[in-house]
Amino acid sequence: MVNRYPRTRDVSLDSEALGTCQRAFEAILFELTLNRGDEKAEDIAAFVIKLYQQGVHEEKKLFELGLTATDHLRD
Repeated sequence: MVNRYPRTRDVSLDSEALGTCQRAFEAILFELTLNRGDEKAEDIAAFVIKLYQQGVHEEKKLFELGLTATDHLRD
């Protein structure tokens, strides 16, 4: 049986999608005064991409959800 629906981790992002995720990611880092090299930054980036793959395509919403979730990501 063939699965008609791709798994969210199999959904590729085009340049527009990556730009949206990048801007949300950068805004979260700025808000939290984190650098890209911080360990938590990698988790935030992965979470923002996962949100996008699950259907959250608005930059503001990615920012809000990503910022809210940072309390639950590893330290």
